[in-house]
Amino acid sequence: MTIESPEIKTVAIIGLGLLGGSVGLAIKERAGTIVTTGYDRDAEVRDRATERGLVGTVCETAAQAVDGADLVILCVPVGAMEAAAGELAPQLKPGAIISDVGSSKESVAQALARALPGHTIIPAHPVAGTEQSGPEAGFASLFVNRWCILTPPEGVEKEAVKALSDFWASLGARVEIMDASHHDLVLAVTSHIPHLIAYTIVGTASDLEEVTRSEVIKYSAGGFRDFTRIAASDPVMWRDVFLNNKGAVLEVLGRFTEDLTALQRAIRSGDGDTLHDLFTRTRAIRREVIDQGQDDERPDFGRKDHS
Repeated sequence: MTIESPEIKTVAIIGLGLLGGSVGLAIKERAGTIVTTGYDRDAEVRDRATERGLVGTVCETAAQAVDGADLVILCVPVGAMEAAAGELAPQLKPGAIISDVGSSKESVAQALARALPGHTIIPAHPVAGTEQSGPEAGFASLFVNRWCILTPPEGVEKEAVKALSDFWASLGARVEIMDASHHDLVLAVTSHIPHLIAYTIVGTASDLEEVTRSEVIKYSAGGFRDFTRIAASDPVMWRDVFLNNKGAVLEVLGRFTEDLTALQRAIRSGDGDTLHDLFTRTRAIRREVIDQGQDDERPDFGRKDHS
């Protein structure tokens, strides 16, 4: 006999910033039959979430928000996952699926397992976002044609995984199932190290004594502007990402440092062939990113189209 996936009729969103707010708005636009509740520990955020209608009901406590919910999505910094999960534990519905949107997965899986033993936990990572944060930043189309990676631990019911997969697909996302440790290594390459580089180069430019801060801003070329966009991301979120994915980040950072040293050597020795080969290879990778629909060539890469 085929067992149907549990139907998700009610969703509780804990944390009503960019990602939490976007989940709520996406449900309203694309899965309107789902009832949504939400909570944020910041009272001002709760007020603004109510004004924007990010969820159907903004609650005064996390426990109130999750009462009766079929799916609970934790949209808080990864370092706060365990504490946030502990707040809602007493009120969770039996059989509820607990998930998240964090950028590191092994640490989140461990934190949620400690806080919620015996519950159905399926960590998730929608690979989508902007440099903006807060309840003002959310928009309904954030997840459309973007990947959402699920990293279910061993032993989780396939029906629950399918239900969560179907939920994210209903918001327009493309869903992939992946091992948590492999996810963390992949995201260290594609997201975490690029952010670390952006934070570093913007900080270096600001610290240079020969160049005033106003000149750095006034004469910003396209490349530096892209770095500043990435470096404007939420500092709390990214602090927690690096601390909670340190193993994969340090592994990839070591490889990057070796490659950077080789590039220094090529520049110092006037090895133009090595530089040309590298730039040709990386240019082709950019084309593949566009061809797979992960970005486009419009001004600002189309990032202002959601206004």
